[in-house]
Amino acid sequence: MTGVDLSRFRKKVFYPIPRRVAWMFVQATAFRLSPRPLWGWRAFLLRLFGARIGRGVKLDSTCSVWDPRKLTLGDHCWVGPFVELYTVDTITVGDNVALAQHALLYTASHDIEDPEFPTTHAPIVIHDQAWVAADTFVGPGVTIGQGAVLGARASAFKDLPPWTVCVGTPAVPVRARTLRTPVGEPHRA
Repeated sequence: MTGVDLSRFRKKVFYPIPRRVAWMFVQATAFRLSPRPLWGWRAFLLRLFGARIGRGVKLDSTCSVWDPRKLTLGDHCWVGPFVELYTVDTITVGDNVALAQHALLYTASHDIEDPEFPTTHAPIVIHDQAWVAADTFVGPGVTIGQGAVLGARASAFKDLPPWTVCVGTPAVPVRARTLRTPVGEPHRA
């Protein structure tokens, strides 16, 4: 049996290098150094580099996006401090989704069975009204269902069902998520 030989690893280029370098510069300066209330400015910068960003999106200046062309954020999403969106493949986020501080969404990994350790990748999809809580990990190929919650410090390696609260590593559903009727609104059955 042969062992892992990382000297044989060859990184495949998934992006045009000049565009990537330009984005890295803009992200480290105009994006990262912008004052907190300039949500629209950061959305503009991401759009300029190919991201599809909905209305009312709030992106913290410390979040990072690997390749904006592979990012879609729906309306009224929150992307908190130090969130990492590693978009080797696409990340698609629906409307009214919260990505809390230090959440890691990684669309790439490595084939651990291959001695050359090649990069693998698969998209991440997060449906409307989901919440990815603080210090979580979402791996390649994961879909988080509508209204689902990935609890703090949990890791999602498989799909999470809609309207469930999922915790642990690996994340498992522990209960249903229900929403209370907002004050002043009539109850809907």
